[in-house]
Amino acid sequence: MDETDVIVIGGGPAGENVADRVVQGGLSAVLVESELVGGECSYWACMPSKALLRPVHALRSAQHVAGAAQAVTGALDVAAVLARRDAVVADWSDDGQVDWLRSAGIVLARGAGRITGEREVTVTDEDGGTRVIRARHAVVVATGSDPVVPPVPGLAQAQPWTSREATGAQQVPESLAIIGGGVVGVEMATAYAALGTRVTVLARHGLLERMEPFAGERVAASLREAGVDVRTGTSVTAVERDDDGVRMALDGGGEVVAAEVLVATGRRPRTDDLGLDVVGLVPGEPIAVDDTMRATGHDWLYAVGDANGRALLTHQGKYQARAAGDVIVARATGARVDDHAWGRHVATADERAVPQVVFSDPEVAAVGMTAAEAERSGARTRVVDHDLGAVAGAYLHADGYAGQARMVVDADTGVLLGATFVGPDVAELLHAATVAVVGQVPLARLWHAVPAYPTVSEVWLRLLETYGRDSA
Repeated sequence: MDETDVIVIGGGPAGENVADRVVQGGLSAVLVESELVGGECSYWACMPSKALLRPVHALRSAQHVAGAAQAVTGALDVAAVLARRDAVVADWSDDGQVDWLRSAGIVLARGAGRITGEREVTVTDEDGGTRVIRARHAVVVATGSDPVVPPVPGLAQAQPWTSREATGAQQVPESLAIIGGGVVGVEMATAYAALGTRVTVLARHGLLERMEPFAGERVAASLREAGVDVRTGTSVTAVERDDDGVRMALDGGGEVVAAEVLVATGRRPRTDDLGLDVVGLVPGEPIAVDDTMRATGHDWLYAVGDANGRALLTHQGKYQARAAGDVIVARATGARVDDHAWGRHVATADERAVPQVVFSDPEVAAVGMTAAEAERSGARTRVVDHDLGAVAGAYLHADGYAGQARMVVDADTGVLLGATFVGPDVAELLHAATVAVVGQVPLARLWHAVPAYPTVSEVWLRLLETYGRDSA
């Protein structure tokens, strides 16, 4: 039996960050990983998907500026796009990540980790050998999430793609049907349509439903302009793979046939086979935690990232991991725990200021509450919209620039509750909004944050002018 201060199960970005923080704080850590160190984000999600999308955006940018547009005479080079994607994920080798662990003083245990007792994890390697590790202070679950395949008759048997197959494909299919209108569905529709695939999106409701309605509407319109068959309000009732490809029956009648089908209907925490039942928790469910990421009823167990179900985004998982790693050190050493709202040892932003970018065309960037969420919260709000294309920096940025900006304001305090931007390259507008939401900066003070001219950021001035200086 081995012993260490902290055991982290899961070597993705959240797990790596927890381990790094506790080691920097003077504790020892063992990181348990059964696949690639770096996790889903590095090899099958964030990085490869954005590697596929970046050429799409770069080409679009050139095509929408006179002078540059005339120099662009061809379509994307599919082989070059896929080769660059392979380079970004290091050809699915984690050697570099393992070297980093070693340099950071983190011990790697290859294998599947399972909780077999209080502060105890048993690691089973690929040959069936086992190793029992005891933690003096904490066990942290950072196992991420798996895609959900809905129980549609025949779907599982049709060997559908999930996000892994979509981001890792070595050949571009002639046609692709995407079930789901969320972030994965929208981004992969954008990428594969640009790579020459005939794409059909089948969404039960609208696109990007958790965001402001205009975001999904603008993205749907852009996808249709790019040749994508976007069908909203549509459900798949049965699936069969035959010699012609994958055949999908639809609830309104008719069918769609495609060479491949991508299921993009959400994700669930990867907690099925962790031994949670040994410590009285429910396998397969998210692990309920407090704002310091400590599991309810267990002073030694923590969960960060997708495993706790709070905010299934890589950057939020890393944010949670920093708080958890630091508070584990504080509790182990008897230091003061700063667990009040916005304190060092809590993840307050999970509830109030989660930023997200959808790398579709146009991009969508949002933070905090939507107008509907703010209304449901009981706040007295005012919603301000502005045409992004009317900002001087926008029509210099691209010919025919089109987009929309919205801010949701607490009318009683004059503080920003949320913001959404839709348009080319709006991802870079997001952090300013995030700082304003987290800092609870009153609009009266934001008047003094002068945006440089001529940039797209001038939209902030236009939003404030629309709101009205006296009102702020």
